[in-house]
Amino acid sequence: MTEVIAENQLGAWQMPEELQMLRQTTAEFMAKEIRPAEDLVELDAYKLPEDVLGRLQAKARQAGLWCIESPVEYGGAGLSLLAQSIVAEEASQCRMGAYVPACGVFGWDPPNVIFDGTEEQIIRYAVPTIESGGHTFVAITEPGGGADPARSISTTARLDGDEWVINGTKVFISQAIEADWGIVFARTDPGKGRNGISCFIVDANAPGLTKRPIPVIRSWYPCELNFEEVRVPAANLLGERGQGFAFAQRWLVHGRVPYAAATVGIGQAALRLAIEHANNRETFGGLLADKQAIQWMIADSEIELRAARLLVYQAAWKADLGLDFKTDASIAKVYATETAGRVVDRCIQILGGLGVSKEMHTERWYRGLRSKRIGEGPSEVHRLVVAREMLRSTNGSAR
Repeated sequence: MTEVIAENQLGAWQMPEELQMLRQTTAEFMAKEIRPAEDLVELDAYKLPEDVLGRLQAKARQAGLWCIESPVEYGGAGLSLLAQSIVAEEASQCRMGAYVPACGVFGWDPPNVIFDGTEEQIIRYAVPTIESGGHTFVAITEPGGGADPARSISTTARLDGDEWVINGTKVFISQAIEADWGIVFARTDPGKGRNGISCFIVDANAPGLTKRPIPVIRSWYPCELNFEEVRVPAANLLGERGQGFAFAQRWLVHGRVPYAAATVGIGQAALRLAIEHANNRETFGGLLADKQAIQWMIADSEIELRAARLLVYQAAWKADLGLDFKTDASIAKVYATETAGRVVDRCIQILGGLGVSKEMHTERWYRGLRSKRIGEGPSEVHRLVVAREMLRSTNGSAR
């Protein structure tokens, strides 16, 4: 009998125990520390009071939930992409969670491409940010477009002696107001297409750099950045000249996986609220949960969330194995963000008037998730990525 079971399990997979424990640890931290603290701030707040934030960040460090992507040798947790996705799913399950996971208590990883820089660049920029819990920004999108950086980047950088001089405008740049420094992509060789884009580390207070918040659907505003003869030391070129597009791709593709995971977490949290309400709400002579229309909305939501979660896992597995996961990341990003939007919409319908009340998390999640279908590349562009891969493949499958 044991031999039969062993044979039947050949090739089977389950979440490793250490990742199950990581999920449990994160979920318990959210329930015990984050959500109670968040309940004490105003409904549309995007940060905790500094004293509360500092106290909880110290606990997060002790729990191993600090700067989870950054390498261990530089002060981070150094988690795999699958582990990052598990944390992201749990960390999004608070009112601020769509854009401020765990209310910022787990810290803010510097852009992963900084660790492709020189040791001097890492020590000067990344390490102090990890130690202090500071913010950084990544500036790709411009007024002329953001989903096609290879062609839309018009910000320029020219070499003048031992300095680069940057001119141009970036828009919808998150964290720029709070940031200490950021990564800026600019065109250094206009005639070389994607090979003419380079990557720079720019101090947030550099002379000639101005920032303007852009009011959007969420309470945490991105910024417009204007560069007017901003001088950057030649030593702040990240990687080689013309390597910027590859860095942008690495940052974007990697980030799409935990980005997608976070939306799954929001959808799951909203579904729990809707189920609890349906099980307690009496209407038309019975519980709301007994109505077939409600049951089907709940069933469809659970089915779609499970599918989205597995698509996220597949993308993360491939990344952690060192395989090409660009298409998988696009699939996960499209399906998870669109699924979460549908799920929260259904949950609002189940909750009725409560669902659109600002006292309910669903109202804020609904607004935040609408942006998710645009950020990190709109759904339409990711569908194009998937279609091109499918059409290129010889057997019609990109698995």
